[in-house]
Amino acid sequence: MKFCIFGAGGTGGTLTAYLAMAGNDVTLIARGAHLQAIRENGLILHTNHRGTETIENITACTEAEYNDCPDVLFVCVKYYNIEDAIAFVKAKISKDTLIIPILNVFGTGGIMQEKLPEYTCLDGCIYVMSEIEAPGIIYQSNKILRVIYGYRPGQPVRLEKTAQTLEQVLQKAEIRGHFSENIVRDALQKFAFVSPAAAAGVYFDATCEAFQQTGEPRDMFVGLIKEVVALGKAMGVEFQQDLVEVGLNMMDNLKPDSTMSMQRDIQQGRKSEFDGLVTRVVKLGQEYGVAVPLYEVINEWGNP
Repeated sequence: MKFCIFGAGGTGGTLTAYLAMAGNDVTLIARGAHLQAIRENGLILHTNHRGTETIENITACTEAEYNDCPDVLFVCVKYYNIEDAIAFVKAKISKDTLIIPILNVFGTGGIMQEKLPEYTCLDGCIYVMSEIEAPGIIYQSNKILRVIYGYRPGQPVRLEKTAQTLEQVLQKAEIRGHFSENIVRDALQKFAFVSPAAAAGVYFDATCEAFQQTGEPRDMFVGLIKEVVALGKAMGVEFQQDLVEVGLNMMDNLKPDSTMSMQRDIQQGRKSEFDGLVTRVVKLGQEYGVAVPLYEVINEWGNP
């Protein structure tokens, strides 16, 4: 399959590496020193579970330089850059391309679809722990790599053959790909970990170790998960697992010194996904009439 990956950070870089190593045609949209390093040295994937890989069979270019027609466009930018992705689609992408945003923020496929009515924008999510270690180098700290995507309820089913084939292509690339029949549930389940973990992490300015032991941080993390679950139930979502148990199991299996990407962005003075991971939950709570008091506390703290 031919892929375009829009966004060359931890998520986009890791996805690019695995797809290319499996022999797929992949173009990575990148910028600045990161792009220059990839052009000169290839994309370097540094991991703890498979060592270091140098991937040279990819094309790396800027948004303006891109001139191709991919089967699939994975949107891997941060939530605050979603408008850049929408502009890129309008300028460069064919209506025969399946578009799958795999951002941390719940519901970005629907957000993109509203502004791209003639395109096919699915919803999706990814489980991965990775970040840019240095220009041209991606560090994947945990071997988890799972991509879930699907059509939203009531969405016209277009490009279905591409969507079906993609699942097999991902799995051959050692990515746990899943073409979901209930993407709202599955994406919200992922959000029920990443949002509480990011919100509690930035609020307490703590590593995962603080949430792996009894105490106020862990209690806050659990409480935030419960608020997302309540929101999901108000949306008509029936979860098949206990998301508190799932979230705690995921947290307890992370390295104690791990932090969430939103927390790292705030610590380093960069833009963050606070609006999408915290404020958006407060707004959804208001929309669906669900009390989210812990999210309100963190939202008020983060927006003094």
